[in-house]
Amino acid sequence: MASAFTHGLVGLALGRLSTAERQPRRFWVLAALCAILPDIDAVGYMMGVDYAGMWGHRGIIHSLLVALLTGFAVALLAFPSVVRWSREWWRLVLFFFGATASHGLLDALTTGGLGVAFFAPFSGTRYFLPWRVIRVSPIGVGSFFSARGAAVIASEALWVWLPMLVLLAIARVVRRRRHGSPR
Repeated sequence: MASAFTHGLVGLALGRLSTAERQPRRFWVLAALCAILPDIDAVGYMMGVDYAGMWGHRGIIHSLLVALLTGFAVALLAFPSVVRWSREWWRLVLFFFGATASHGLLDALTTGGLGVAFFAPFSGTRYFLPWRVIRVSPIGVGSFFSARGAAVIASEALWVWLPMLVLLAIARVVRRRRHGSPR
């Protein structure tokens, strides 16, 4: 997996890329949490759930279906004042779906594991993307703070943080030119 730090940062960056409008604090907290959420299945791994099974790490909880259900749940529960089925509500659903789905995409770029079951529960097939450039993060907090963990952060900085910073800078320039504002 990519580290929780990077997943959370990607959720926040996606939030900034998706809107220049001021958002409530819960939007930002949920953007980071949704991007981290699929790794809740690591708890099962530590409790003996078969890694390669549907409920194993990078299984159904990393699927696009669960990401979509998460998007709906967050829009319904965390933004009750937004009119259900309105354009704004659908934007929230799609944003939180994307933030959650970003987790599996990052994991599919890593150098380890069995791949990601994007289409679970309909298919247990696990996938990697053609470019597996991010060093896989160790499971567990203790092993993360090691030389291996430092190598993972360096890899993520190169392959995730730097491209996200470039995209954020481009978005900022485009927004300034479009609206003449300093955002």
